[in-house]
Amino acid sequence: MITRVVQTATLCAALLCPLAGMAKVEVQAVQHKRAGLILAARVSEDIAPGDYEVLLKGLVEHPGQYAQKIVLLDSIGGSRPEAIRMGRLLREAGFDALVPASGICQGSCVYLLAAGRDKTVRGHVGIHRPYFANGDSARAGVAGSPASISPAAYFREMQIPGSLAQDMQAIAPAHMRVLSAQELARYRLD
Repeated sequence: MITRVVQTATLCAALLCPLAGMAKVEVQAVQHKRAGLILAARVSEDIAPGDYEVLLKGLVEHPGQYAQKIVLLDSIGGSRPEAIRMGRLLREAGFDALVPASGICQGSCVYLLAAGRDKTVRGHVGIHRPYFANGDSARAGVAGSPASISPAAYFREMQIPGSLAQDMQAIAPAHMRVLSAQELARYRLD
């Protein structure tokens, strides 16, 4: 297990170089010496409406077989409905999730981390309640939209304990709680 983590961290370092400096959502095929062909997605900055379409377009533009699919997370959060849509797409496409040592995954970014088949956290993961009662805005809860799905239901879908949603709700939006290694394990985010 430790060998896999070290390999993933090494792989991350190799993948971060070609993707560094790219905006919000980027998808790229990368040839790695030992691992083979890897499909790397990077989500950085704010998660915003339209990011799902960019991610989907990137996946469609890179069809084929890959030794591994990995999403690199370094995001301060943003739109919960968009993160839920992106998370479902990442899960369906079979992505692993990685928060590199220099990265953070906070707020709605946690929905993307939860979607990873395998998860590796080297950086920091922070949780808090959304800024508005219904997620991104009072209008966000249209029936059938990702915003109308409760965080607990989404986490159950991703095999993450519902206690994560409860604990997120207990933290004021203006405050952030960085999760310890033990909490990451308890929530199955490690």
